[in-house]
Amino acid sequence: MHAKARIHADPVLEFDQFDCLPDSLVLLILNKLEDVRSLGRCSAVSKRFNSLVPLVHDVCVKIDRVATVDGDSDAALNLLAPKHRNIISHFLKLVLFTITKPFHDMCNPNGPGRPLLPQLAQHSPVQVLRSFSHVRNLGVELPSGDVRTEEGVLLKWRAEYGSSLQNCVILGGTLVDRERIGTGHEPSCDDNGCMPESFYTNGGLKLRVVWTISCLIAASTRHYLLRSIIEDHPTLRSLVLADGDEQGTLCMGTEQLKEFRDNQLSASACSNRTQVPACNIKLKYAPYLELPGGSALQGATLLVVKPANDGSSGGHGSRKEAEAFVSGAFDGPWRFAAKALMKRRTYLLEMNSF
Repeated sequence: MHAKARIHADPVLEFDQFDCLPDSLVLLILNKLEDVRSLGRCSAVSKRFNSLVPLVHDVCVKIDRVATVDGDSDAALNLLAPKHRNIISHFLKLVLFTITKPFHDMCNPNGPGRPLLPQLAQHSPVQVLRSFSHVRNLGVELPSGDVRTEEGVLLKWRAEYGSSLQNCVILGGTLVDRERIGTGHEPSCDDNGCMPESFYTNGGLKLRVVWTISCLIAASTRHYLLRSIIEDHPTLRSLVLADGDEQGTLCMGTEQLKEFRDNQLSASACSNRTQVPACNIKLKYAPYLELPGGSALQGATLLVVKPANDGSSGGHGSRKEAEAFVSGAFDGPWRFAAKALMKRRTYLLEMNSF
């Protein structure tokens, strides 16, 4: 009689050490992921992950692409010069689509076999985010910037919103290589940064006005698109909507989100963006500004935009706070540029509501 060998599995190897971790620690790990795609994949790993993913506090949604909706607005777009059409067409006809297939397969804990997100044929951010019930910090990233510029032109903006515009700062200029341009740049006319006469005659001022309007349209349209997300998530404490080109950023903090919910949103006549209030604009200019790292800005311009009526949006803080917002609006060499331009002479402009 032959003895039969039996192979027994090692109970230590069968035991999943991850099961020993408390839910609070697993949730902390999931919060570090942020990316909604990664969270979607994690939700498919186990029932435990499936129940914890909707509880994460920090979520980042990256928009894959945009799709336009056919309509009659094309006729109006033809009135614009080709190089300025993009900002209008990109937003007046904008519908956002995203996110990720893993969410389509998430199971609903209230009904086995039923998808947690049954209406994801278009994978819209609003629909996906409705599966998260405890979001505190939300980041949304568009695939590209909103404002088309000429080749070589740098344009960056950052805006703060409550129920309406509170602050906006715009940095623009032509980015050049210091080594290539040599010493042939246009010198500033004095240490106080006075405006050269050519700025008014060669279309320089008009171009800056176009930059300002385009950036404000981009910011107000992003703000309008966020209304459903803010209404669906009362736990939100911070919200940032940026783009993959790092051109523009819209941000809202705790107090601004509360003010947004407490006040009625004022839509523009086209009903596709928030109305931009009448604004005061501080323009600071340097014909040539050297930046760290071997580059420089020609026609460097800083535009600081604030509503003309400070009481219209719940207050906008002190002058010191406004200066801190401008100084911290950008990173790297762009922060250096903003701080340097803040020391230049100030020119005041006014803009009506639109």
